[in-house]
Amino acid sequence: MTTPAQTTPQALRHIAAAHPNEPALIDGATRLTWAELLDQVRIAARALIARGIGTGDRVAMWAPNTHHWVVAALAAHSAGAALVPLNTRYMAAEAIDVLERVDAKALFVAGPFLGRDRAAELLADGPELGIGTVVVIPVEDGAGSQTTSDTVLAWDELLALAGEVSPEDGEQRAQAVSPDDIADILFTSGTTGRSKGTLVAHRQALGVVRGWVECSTLRAGDRYLMIPPFFHNFGYKAGILACLVTGATIVPQATFDVPATLALIESARITVLTGPPTIYQTILDHPARGERDLSSLRVAVTGAATVPVVLIERMRDDLAFEVVITAYGLSESAGFGTMCRPDDDAETIANTCGGPIAGFELRLSEAGEVLLRGPNVMLGYLDDPEATAEAIDAEGWLHTGDIGVVDERGYLKITDRLKDMYITGGFNVYPAEIEQTLARLDGVAESAVIGVPDERMGEVGKAVVVRKAGSTLTVDEVKAFAASQLANFKVPRLVEFRDQLPYSAAGKVLKRELREEKS
Repeated sequence: MTTPAQTTPQALRHIAAAHPNEPALIDGATRLTWAELLDQVRIAARALIARGIGTGDRVAMWAPNTHHWVVAALAAHSAGAALVPLNTRYMAAEAIDVLERVDAKALFVAGPFLGRDRAAELLADGPELGIGTVVVIPVEDGAGSQTTSDTVLAWDELLALAGEVSPEDGEQRAQAVSPDDIADILFTSGTTGRSKGTLVAHRQALGVVRGWVECSTLRAGDRYLMIPPFFHNFGYKAGILACLVTGATIVPQATFDVPATLALIESARITVLTGPPTIYQTILDHPARGERDLSSLRVAVTGAATVPVVLIERMRDDLAFEVVITAYGLSESAGFGTMCRPDDDAETIANTCGGPIAGFELRLSEAGEVLLRGPNVMLGYLDDPEATAEAIDAEGWLHTGDIGVVDERGYLKITDRLKDMYITGGFNVYPAEIEQTLARLDGVAESAVIGVPDERMGEVGKAVVVRKAGSTLTVDEVKAFAASQLANFKVPRLVEFRDQLPYSAAGKVLKRELREEKS
């Protein structure tokens, strides 16, 4: 039996050899077979090498889901670099913080898209970043980079540099990538409010993905519509890398638009659809659903928020999915941890996260905290040995910060979050970061942010604010300030003013008390 590939460059070459003429990627007019995708990745990798990208360097991605993202990410790996995906909702200051901390040598950034020009924002706010190569990806038609320089290149200008490096040298670099080399650094906020970079090796990224594939039943011939953003493990690992190890077709969608999604499911004969529960709920409730042929749908994987039993039933009955499963994971466990199985009933899928996958062991601490151990727990946090030691104990157990229960089958149910994190529309939100931001707003004496239930988003943020004496601060002013400083999914949807916050005898804000109150 052939040993599975342990690096993404190796996995790409294996799948291109096994399925050279099968569709690898469909993105509008761009259609690539696996052999053609490999060719594009080789060209982009040689271009990055020509720009001085070396083994172990960090290459960042700040762009929505397009074929460029796939090619650039796999090219970065082929050049021996680690991938650093940036949340597309970041403001420039948030992106700059990450770019500086990883010492990014190259950045792929979207051109004008949905009313924002991230490249222009970045160059205006961070001219001294010192990134040697900034590649502007054309996302909207006719919206490519108009201004290039020695540092800032258009996509086509980058690819044109491939001729400076021989194909032999490019292949030698790809073959030199080790299973223990860092594949990606995804950033996740902590209770202190400052994001932390999780270090994951190639063998780990592929190891968790193979576990995910086994439960999801993804296979060659599937056409996989990728709505979850590629900067998230759901889009990048459970999306791009899952196709890389199976030969399923990558169909990226840059923005979730229900009519466009329905049309794409019909025209591309989509079989696999993943994402938070809000995606399925929105599709089910859309008046145009009945006008489209959705009969090709086969597999749905969801999670990241509470999943109503009735939603699972409607996904099976109204959308006719054969396989509907839920999953649980976090960046510190390479994005994965537990999953339900295809034959589990609706109650199980809605009320649990399934059992361990990908070699993970699962147990609960005396306090009920969910602990994971196995070969795919992150190598550690970037430049933060103290935080790493706090997260991973001496016996190798990852302390997730989530509270749960495990049933007689070994299935996990998350019941609470030690870290007060809540999930809105599939995105993790950490209140401490928002509270620190609000503390800089004139008129705010103190604040506490909690997640409150929302039918569409799962949870949304609520900020309970105590004004400084004499302040006339308004709800709109609080929201506007937060929106100017934070990605929009972090901006509190609700704001309530109070004379004081509830505190424990130890001086901690009683957030549980706030959450239990009627909104």
